[in-house]
Amino acid sequence: MPIKGEDERMKQSNDNLTGSIIDNIAKIVQELGNSDDLIIKKFRCLQTCSAALIFIDGLVDSQLLHNSILESLLVKEPADSSPHQDLTEYLQQNILVAAHTGTFTTIKDLFSRLFAGNAILLIENESKGLWIDAAGWEQRSVTEPQSHSVVRGPMEGFTENIRTNTAMIRRRIRDPRLWIESKEIGTVTHTTVSFMYIKGLADEGVVEELRTRLDRINMDSVLEGGYIEEEIQDAIKTPFPTVYNSERPDTIAAGLLEGRIAIIVNGTPFVLLIPALFVQFFQSPDDYFERSLIGTLVRLLRYMAFFLALLAPSLYIAFTTFHQELLPTSLIISIAAQREAVPFPAFIEALLMELTYEILREASIRIPKTIGQAVSIVGTLVIGQAAVQAGAVSAAMVIVVSITAISSYVIPENGMSIAVRILRFLLMFLAASFGLLGIWLGLMAILIHLTTLKSFGVPYMSPFGPYIAPDIKDSIFRFPWTKMTTRPAYHATEEQLEHRNARRQRRS
Repeated sequence: MPIKGEDERMKQSNDNLTGSIIDNIAKIVQELGNSDDLIIKKFRCLQTCSAALIFIDGLVDSQLLHNSILESLLVKEPADSSPHQDLTEYLQQNILVAAHTGTFTTIKDLFSRLFAGNAILLIENESKGLWIDAAGWEQRSVTEPQSHSVVRGPMEGFTENIRTNTAMIRRRIRDPRLWIESKEIGTVTHTTVSFMYIKGLADEGVVEELRTRLDRINMDSVLEGGYIEEEIQDAIKTPFPTVYNSERPDTIAAGLLEGRIAIIVNGTPFVLLIPALFVQFFQSPDDYFERSLIGTLVRLLRYMAFFLALLAPSLYIAFTTFHQELLPTSLIISIAAQREAVPFPAFIEALLMELTYEILREASIRIPKTIGQAVSIVGTLVIGQAAVQAGAVSAAMVIVVSITAISSYVIPENGMSIAVRILRFLLMFLAASFGLLGIWLGLMAILIHLTTLKSFGVPYMSPFGPYIAPDIKDSIFRFPWTKMTTRPAYHATEEQLEHRNARRQRRS
């Protein structure tokens, strides 16, 4: 768990290097506590001076280190070579030309480069060190996304390596205006966090606001993008996600082309995207890879599933408790006959079933895959069939909970699905207390809350509130590509806004 504040021990390591290899190595060993993965190789650099090569075992490419870097440093210079005024610069320009190198002067910078997978070269009588890029740790290869799968489209997802992720985005957007800015966050982990945007398309105000919020983060560790998401989001007291995340490079590239900003955190395959809108959480790459008619139909199904997952249990409670006259006579008689042996009121019955489903859902995520099927069978037979036969719940309630569970999985983004799960219990309580009036009051409160949310200054319910007619083309519906010729108005630059105003004046 991250702890706010600076780490005093890391502050003390910000000492300048000295010209003595022995003193510098002693500081390094003392700071790392004689860790056995710290490798120090002493040798005669160019057969002329004492040097030491330092690296962390497991973070460097051993073959590259021994066959290329060490062989280059151990080569004997020609007899007629003149003495070098700056040996470090000479090594960079003449010996290690095939490697990415740089210099540093402090112990803090040394550790930063050392833990990034670089080899550190210290030379006697030199008050600065040389880092050599030799990173080569084991990493997961590019595979199909696990949480954002599609029927048609690219089948590659992000990995935990930040450079692999940025390269996957650059392969799709081959434009020099795609800029990347990076910084290290976390006083202990020193996690690399980069954000990408297309210069001229992204709002400069949003870019500057993101810089400010990232600079404001003060914590010991950043192990996943969720740490950053919680620190930079506009509203904390809301169940709705205001920062989008995806493990699909095509989704992030599409967001960048709309003027959004991607935040990539080293060590996680999920990339954040800002600003995020409510409608964005119901969009899937499938909508754009299929024809517009199919994309529109599937998107409408997602919105219907959203309301089913949110309202199905509460409507059941309201109808069976307060508004039986609104149901067909044959249906209400059937439900009443099923509930005759149930000892609980409708609200308690629904609450028990929903809590049981949530427990089963969490168990299916945590349980080993080898016995996951057994849990599904137990949940289906025991909780479903046996509970109905025992008279603990009615068959209608099992159907309602099943529809609710299936509908929640139709929502493409897990963050929105979690918000629905939270609000479902609130609406169930209101339905049990006030019937349909309570549901209506709850929906009005949710709608008012949604209209007050913003994501980096952009209204969360755009293009509905405020209403932006041109942006309706990619909200509830997915218009054909021939109609989608403009970027969203909430990401428009000043030049684009002036062009639109001029075009409107010509039409008028």
